[in-house]
Amino acid sequence: MASRGYGEFAGSWGERALLAMQVIEGRPAGGIPAWMVHVMDIPLMERLTGRPAGSYADDPDGVYIAFQKLAGACYIDQYLARNPLTMEAHGFGSGVERTATTGAGHIVIDGMVIDSPEAVIEHLERFVFPARARRMARLDPGDPELIDALIEQECRLQRLLGPDLLKGPFADGFQSFPVFHNYVYGYENYFMAYALYPEVMERDFAQQADLAVLENRAAAAAIRRGGLPPLIRLDYDMAYSRGLLVRMESLERIWFPHFERAIRPFLDAGIRLIWHCDGNLMEMVPRLIEAGISGFQGFQYEDGMDYARICRMTDRRGDPLFIIAGVSVTRTLPHGTPQDVRDELRRLVEQGPPAGLMLGASSSIVPGTPEANIRALIEGLHHYRTAGRGA
Repeated sequence: MASRGYGEFAGSWGERALLAMQVIEGRPAGGIPAWMVHVMDIPLMERLTGRPAGSYADDPDGVYIAFQKLAGACYIDQYLARNPLTMEAHGFGSGVERTATTGAGHIVIDGMVIDSPEAVIEHLERFVFPARARRMARLDPGDPELIDALIEQECRLQRLLGPDLLKGPFADGFQSFPVFHNYVYGYENYFMAYALYPEVMERDFAQQADLAVLENRAAAAAIRRGGLPPLIRLDYDMAYSRGLLVRMESLERIWFPHFERAIRPFLDAGIRLIWHCDGNLMEMVPRLIEAGISGFQGFQYEDGMDYARICRMTDRRGDPLFIIAGVSVTRTLPHGTPQDVRDELRRLVEQGPPAGLMLGASSSIVPGTPEANIRALIEGLHHYRTAGRGA
């Protein structure tokens, strides 16, 4: 039987979920909805929600969702209830497996030691390209079972969240586009391979895009047939504090043409795409808009992301950008005062786009962030959700 999709929840949505829907769909809204507030400090979440110490490990879903409701969240795309279990007070949890970018001593994949740029190329050609080709051969983007499975995946999470929190599509079948593989192979060897073997890198991006076109056709169909929120946040880090990880000229040659092709199914279906920003992405912002991106989230203002300038930009149709603005998790929340938090929220609202604005934190809030600052954030989110821009 085909999934009813979000029609299952018709008539039962809470005020916060409805507010998020209004803003996503571009309808007039009296308040500013809050995006998810992802706090990594488990004892803090337990304390603020009135749960016993140590209860998070036994019931991460219950405590996490209770905290989101306490924080006034209206919209959650990336559901991360188990993510805080990987973090302790002073860094990664002791039981977390180390990877290429989190301290692994040796990188071994499919029995291959990745210790040089040539090893990266060999692994791509021996293992990655053939496996991806096999996946494409099996994938039918019009398969009703595949589309229903994507819809039901989101419905399961929406049932878990309840009527007050709107679940939006994210990852897990809902975003596919060419990415770097530094998280797999490590920064050093991957980016040396990127510089030395651009023809293989473009072959990789092209094949990723071939697969993405198929996957995104299925995802777009699921969003439309399932009545899911027509908004996807594309989440991949392509910059650091000083700028892009690779030269813009190389992206123009070997990445952007394939990225544009990959996201076309979403654009054709009228689904809005916004981009998660880490580091200083300013050089890339106009080109992303030209490619079809119509909004941004996650600004590291201290690294040079010009929030006010971005909020004055329009998408390629001339419409205002959709912005999920957040109080800085690397400057204001950990190192500022409650008044700094309130001042930054006010600035984000005053300088934000004329429509299509959500508020939250710029990314994950790490353990050790002062509780008073988190309380100030929560109070501010409640204030703007009810009072709107005129406050």
